[in-house]
Amino acid sequence: MKAEIKWVEKRTFLGKSGSGFTLPFGTASGEDGIRPGPSAMELVLIGTGGCSAWDVVQILEKGRENIDDCVCKLDAERANEDPMVFTKIHMHFIVTGRGLNADKVARAISLSADKYCSASAMMAKTADGSHDFELVESGA
Repeated sequence: MKAEIKWVEKRTFLGKSGSGFTLPFGTASGEDGIRPGPSAMELVLIGTGGCSAWDVVQILEKGRENIDDCVCKLDAERANEDPMVFTKIHMHFIVTGRGLNADKVARAISLSADKYCSASAMMAKTADGSHDFELVESGA
């Protein structure tokens, strides 16, 4: 896997993935306070949630659950001193489908957190992780 980061101006950067996608990111700078996109740490958190949600969807689909949607909301805390790593990350999954089995959803989330999600595994080195979920029944 490869990536490239280019400094654009002030505190604006452009990230380019090895697969060719580009993404502006950075933090506010100057009097105008303009933010070009998420901060680098916001991207790390987004990536962690994305990695886990991907696992959950795949596991539920393989288990033949009738899943229509999966949202992962994250709430994180960071250390007060540099390097200001994440110290707590809570993931709240909202899984929508028809006749979903709560035990299978709980298992999919646990498998992601404990076995499959490489981003969660890295975060677990500094952050206490937790998760919960809610089920939403799809309209027929």
